[in-house]
Amino acid sequence: MNAIGDVLAESRGGKEDLRLKKSFHGVWENGSDFIPADLFRKYLTSKELKVRPKSANVSGLQLADLLAHPSRSEILYENGLLGRELSAFVKRIIDILNSKYDKVGSNIFGKKFIQ
Repeated sequence: MNAIGDVLAESRGGKEDLRLKKSFHGVWENGSDFIPADLFRKYLTSKELKVRPKSANVSGLQLADLLAHPSRSEILYENGLLGRELSAFVKRIIDILNSKYDKVGSNIFGKKFIQ
């Protein structure tokens, strides 16, 4: 991995944005359960999360939505919470995403359902 850059998120509102920024700062300072802080610092150019409103129509955030929405739909569907079948587009995106997850046997890392 040789890419370096910032992290940009779409705004969800005052309190939510502050929580997200605090979590990002925690990862910058302390790392995660799987990645040490120095590795985050090596590839991220800023310790501050950048947040933009949906109205800014940032192309990278629009692309992220194209991946996030099918991923969300898959998890809701798997847990009986979607109430409809998955579309062909969503199934195709899910197939691509599933090929990218780290797997050990039937355990998939990077996919979470939080109630």
